[in-house]
Amino acid sequence: MPSREDILAFINQHPEKAGKREIARHFKIAGAARIELKRIIKDLTADGHIEKKQKKLLRPGALPPVFVASIKERDAQGDLIAFPLNWDGAAGSEPRLLVLQDKRGASMHKAGVGDRVLVKLSSTDPQGAAKHCVRIMRKLERAPADLLGVLSIDPVSKQARLLPVDRKQNELDVDPRYLEDAQDGDLVTVEVVTKGRHRYPRAHVKKRIGAMGSEKAVTEIALHAHNIPREFPDQVIAEAESAKPFTMDQREDWRDMPLITIDPADAKDHDDAVYAQADTAEDNPDGTIVYVAIADVAAYVHPSSAMDREAQKRGNSVYFPDRVVPMLPEAISNNLCSLREKEDRPALAVAMKFSAEGKKLSHSFHRIVMRSAAKLSYQQAQKAIEGVLDEKTEMLLEPVLKPLWQAYDILKKGRDKRAPLELDIAERKLKLKQDGTVDHVFVPERLDAHKLIEECMIQANVCAAEQLEAKKAPVLYRVHDASTPEKLASLRDFLSTLSIKVPTAGGLRASNFNHILAKVEGTPSAQLVNEVVLRSQAQAEYTPQNIGHFGLNLRRYAHFTSPIRRYADLLIHRSLIRALGFGRDGLPESFEDKLDAIGGEISAAERRAMLAERETIDRLIAQWLCDKLGATFNGRVAGVTKAGLFVRLNESGADGFVPASTIGVDYYEYVETAHALVARQSGETFQLGDQVEVKLVEAAPFAGALRFEMLSDGQVRKDLKGNLKRRSPAGRARGRSQGKPYKNLKKQKAPRRY
Repeated sequence: MPSREDILAFINQHPEKAGKREIARHFKIAGAARIELKRIIKDLTADGHIEKKQKKLLRPGALPPVFVASIKERDAQGDLIAFPLNWDGAAGSEPRLLVLQDKRGASMHKAGVGDRVLVKLSSTDPQGAAKHCVRIMRKLERAPADLLGVLSIDPVSKQARLLPVDRKQNELDVDPRYLEDAQDGDLVTVEVVTKGRHRYPRAHVKKRIGAMGSEKAVTEIALHAHNIPREFPDQVIAEAESAKPFTMDQREDWRDMPLITIDPADAKDHDDAVYAQADTAEDNPDGTIVYVAIADVAAYVHPSSAMDREAQKRGNSVYFPDRVVPMLPEAISNNLCSLREKEDRPALAVAMKFSAEGKKLSHSFHRIVMRSAAKLSYQQAQKAIEGVLDEKTEMLLEPVLKPLWQAYDILKKGRDKRAPLELDIAERKLKLKQDGTVDHVFVPERLDAHKLIEECMIQANVCAAEQLEAKKAPVLYRVHDASTPEKLASLRDFLSTLSIKVPTAGGLRASNFNHILAKVEGTPSAQLVNEVVLRSQAQAEYTPQNIGHFGLNLRRYAHFTSPIRRYADLLIHRSLIRALGFGRDGLPESFEDKLDAIGGEISAAERRAMLAERETIDRLIAQWLCDKLGATFNGRVAGVTKAGLFVRLNESGADGFVPASTIGVDYYEYVETAHALVARQSGETFQLGDQVEVKLVEAAPFAGALRFEMLSDGQVRKDLKGNLKRRSPAGRARGRSQGKPYKNLKKQKAPRRY
């Protein structure tokens, strides 16, 4: 019989074989002797020397040969770092797992941060940051997230229900024994426990988030629904608060240059500053030199830091009507890196020389220290140019603001020649009250001050991409692909219903789209065509493979100008620092191998942020309209599906749904090419872009959903009836049996029903 020490040694040396059967076979234990072996193993387990996992015997804190892990971050070299999914805290600190690459140099199965994977323990590396190394065997489906909703408790029966914030989820019975101190009206997360004979699945409250009547409650829904991190880990906060001041080493002194920041009036961080002056060179008559300085975040956030790992996980800052969830702690984003007025700050700057026709002649990058001469709002700068001066802009008008606007006139010439896609889509904004509810909805005016800063930033981004290409350095491009042939075919079909001809051969350029938009400018169809063109476009993303930026009509483009709020920009800064020899805090060597995966992760984070922001606006507006049930509104058909119409209200921009079954007694069929619902018998048509009157019949604020009843008559479009599918007699009979008669329709307006 082997000793206890012999058995422990075998388990240490052969974790993949360490079961009772394998131990018996190794030590040639048979017959009645197995009873004694079983007793020894039981004693070792009781004494805490070994534990059983997946029918294998392991030393406490040891990892099994195969297990499930969650990928949570990347290290300074861009390698994926995972952690065991269900680690027992009693076994010691959670081990970091280095995910090894496959032979092709890419992480297997295209796994990224946030994924659950089945891994195999590969080797150990005591000298590395991660003690254990693993290889991915299979990428697993993401675990279903906890359901989020509002708890409703009946005051008499005390029965509890969950009203999900996701409009696609059904209501749930909540076990009253597991409320976790949650009260009626609280926002909670629940875990579905049983689905037996109950009318609804039964659930337990896992976490009480807060009262829905509290300030900023609606934003909490988006944060939890999309798993957006709110609080920074203690290590990240400590690192930010202990950040060392920047040094002048390898920096140029630009503090005498009157760079200014122009931002929204309520901006708390300022990551870009601009200045312009006439070019006095004889070979560039009437030309200009534009200077763009960008906050040097790389001076404080290093590749090996906790701040960097957290910033990469977040991907970008998220902007809600009532708050900002920043990518970096406020000590960095609002203080050390923010280009505050009259304070010295490190920056990465580019000087760009343009001809009088708007052609860029040259550029150069510089690592500098600067001092912002002034902080202006867009409205403040615009008013100054228009002659309405205040104490601050009066001193800046001649030396700073006028040269900037003269430079913009030149840049605009180059933009017009480039002919980027010029969509006119109104962006709604919310003005909130002190209690976090909506005061009013507005569309901010688009000023030349906005366009000036936008064009300066675009040109700086182009320079960053060109500079890195010239140095053969890693680039994470911001790309925008051309529309797919399928989307273009759908667009051509739609435009043909408006008698707008589009070239049928090949793809379309941005200038072709602009020509279409110019044809409908000022007509009732203008907004409709703008939206359909927008829907035909691909989505921009981050990738090291350059395919150009279709919308901006640029051959190369990289985000460089917002490193405080976008991780992609920070990577571009680091690549420039390394390529131009600006210091030791550049991009780590061999990091370019990780850019493809990182680009996918931060592109997904960007889409997550956009969805969360849009859903929050929908919920706030639905909450605002709750006390207006039965009221009538003017709006526009903003979407058409087989199930019905989406209508956007003119005043608030709120979106609601009109089910097709409530429109009337005729049968409405979806004509995809025309983006319309067409009545089979009468030809009455509701098309994308139509102006309509609707009545609000239901509002679900926590789901951000509104339901309308159609009050307007549609246009009679006989030309679209030819696009309807032919129905068999049996199909017509089925329609009548469902209460949708096709004959003997009255000429007067059909009654609306819900």
